Amino acid sequence: MKKLRLAVAALLATLGVAVIPPPAQAAVACSVTYTKTWDSGGGFGANLTISNVGDPIGPWTLRFTWPGAQQVGQGWNGTWTQSGQNVTVTAPSYAQSLGSGASVTVGFNGTYSGTNTAPSSYTLNGVTCGGGPSPSPSPSPSPSPSPSPSPSNALAVVTAMQPGWNLGNSFDATGQGETSWGNPTVTPQLLDNIRAQGFNSIRIPVTWGQYLGGAPNYTISSAHLNRVKEVVDWALADGFYVMINVHHDSWQWINTMPTDRTNVLAKYNAVWTQIAAAFRDHSPKLLFESVNEPQFTGSSGDAQNATLLNELNTSFRTIVRNSGGGNTNRLLVLPTLHTSADQARIDELNSTFLALGDPNLIATVHFYGYWPFSVNVAGGTRFDTTVQQDLTGVLDRAYNGFVSRGIPVIIGEYGLLGFDRHTGTIQQGEKLKFFEYLGYHARQRGITTMLWDNGQHFGRTSFQWSDPELAAQIKSSWTTRSGTASSDQVYVPRTGTITSKSLTLNLNGTTFQGINGLTQGSDYTVSGSTLTLTASALTRLVGSRAYGVNSSVTARFSTGVPWRISVITYDTPQVAGATGTTSAFTIPASFRGDQLATMEAKYADGTFAGPHNWTSFKEFDVAFAPDYTANTITLTPAFFAEVADARKVTLTLHFWSGAQVTYYVTKSGTTVTGTTS
Repeated sequence: MKKLRLAVAALLATLGVAVIPPPAQAAVACSVTYTKTWDSGGGFGANLTISNVGDPIGPWTLRFTWPGAQQVGQGWNGTWTQSGQNVTVTAPSYAQSLGSGASVTVGFNGTYSGTNTAPSSYTLNGVTCGGGPSPSPSPSPSPSPSPSPSPSNALAVVTAMQPGWNLGNSFDATGQGETSWGNPTVTPQLLDNIRAQGFNSIRIPVTWGQYLGGAPNYTISSAHLNRVKEVVDWALADGFYVMINVHHDSWQWINTMPTDRTNVLAKYNAVWTQIAAAFRDHSPKLLFESVNEPQFTGSSGDAQNATLLNELNTSFRTIVRNSGGGNTNRLLVLPTLHTSADQARIDELNSTFLALGDPNLIATVHFYGYWPFSVNVAGGTRFDTTVQQDLTGVLDRAYNGFVSRGIPVIIGEYGLLGFDRHTGTIQQGEKLKFFEYLGYHARQRGITTMLWDNGQHFGRTSFQWSDPELAAQIKSSWTTRSGTASSDQVYVPRTGTITSKSLTLNLNGTTFQGINGLTQGSDYTVSGSTLTLTASALTRLVGSRAYGVNSSVTARFSTGVPWRISVITYDTPQVAGATGTTSAFTIPASFRGDQLATMEAKYADGTFAGPHNWTSFKEFDVAFAPDYTANTITLTPAFFAEVADARKVTLTLHFWSGAQVTYYVTKSGTTVTGTTS
């Protein structure tokens, strides 16, 4: 047959007919580097760098077999599947091809039991990696030149940055010096301990305005710049990816750009020119963020805001790229307006990305939760469907707007706004459910998260978490899901017959394993998703029935952290009459084991009293604040500032047991009178 084909080809050639050869089959050759990024003993993560040393291929498929009982969970930069011990990774939609000499890094988080040995061999499109090219049945085209850096490389870096942490309220402080907002001097030991907590990246917010000389050079204080460099170098030496930025300058002077464009742009450009020069030869693990939470005062509206932010981001990128050295392809982070994930803001930044055409750019947004829940106002006491839908909406818009197009996303700050006061603004169990779900959905969307910590979470000198339960939930959410329940509290009345109590289990893809120290059947039952603690178990757990938490039990699930359930004895709280002033008024309270969830304030005609007069439910720790040690509930000056004079206000105090207590206050000038009737 071969001779016949050659003869036919020769005849066609003599007749002047063009002969089109059959398409060449790509010669596949590859190598794979496996790097374990973390291992907690049962959970682990790894990156695999696939290098193509053969002809260009696309789409690509990588396969390997686990030598032990490893299971891939969340994967990124490819579509991951596992059947038994066999793992398959196919090219993502945004990076189907792999050119000659090119490489791509894929990664995953997973679990294991027993030993955790790396795979011993890999195949790429059916060819074992590590050898030379497979024979081609016909001549192959000349290898294509190596492509310029693609967004998939930036995606791999941003993936490796997960999880991240913010060194908040130190170099971003607007006073003189890093300790001016109450935090101690940053030390190498602090960074060492943060690294030991499992964080792979650190964002170092920096405010520059108070350290700048006058126009036209706006010279940065050498002492300040050198101090920032020192801490950056410590972080890099610890193995962190590091991100620095222009931080509170955003509202100190950059925000005046609508009315002072020339001067603001000159100052901004001078700042970034100096930062770029100072760090041009630093490790590529150092990233620059153009500006924190950009905002503009006195603009004509969204269109002008978008134009101004585009100008800042574009100028920033040009300055850094033109500064040479490592800055020619350094990863740069661009924010949306207000770092908002609203669709319009995402669309505006996408226009900038499209115009710049730079594959080494990253998008950033911030996320502090659904506002009523995040600060505990308007009755937002629980992690309910509304809060969950708000969370998924933000992450889904970021994914669809950026990640699905090959643009990586960093949530440069996340937390709850109530944390600015203290972490008790939101009830513990509801708080834990929020962070469990946030970590899960961010993983599903391939988005890197950086916890905002201004010193309220990880002790800067103690190197301990102020809320170990919260820290454990956050850490667990990086790799897996945890089971939770409708509440972490079971209230038992101080007197009367003790009856069984039920909670709804939120399995979140796990399986319920039991309750430590209790026996299923006699102490608790499970029917579907309903967990019931029996009367006999509760009788034993409350003991002498003293007010408050009598005991705690933990529900265990197949993955993640256990769920603590506090068994609490209570009676309906009692309050007493009082007098005071608008600047100092407290309600005497006997909490009797209960805790305050929220407070309503209404006038006699049913209209709403106090701040946020669009809702009857006031803001926790802003309008009112319980003190369980002092046995008081404080009504703040901010509350009375928006209460009408001489109008009686009915307060409804809502407690976590479900109890409600009514109280009345009347303001007369600066005098306040409180009564129980």
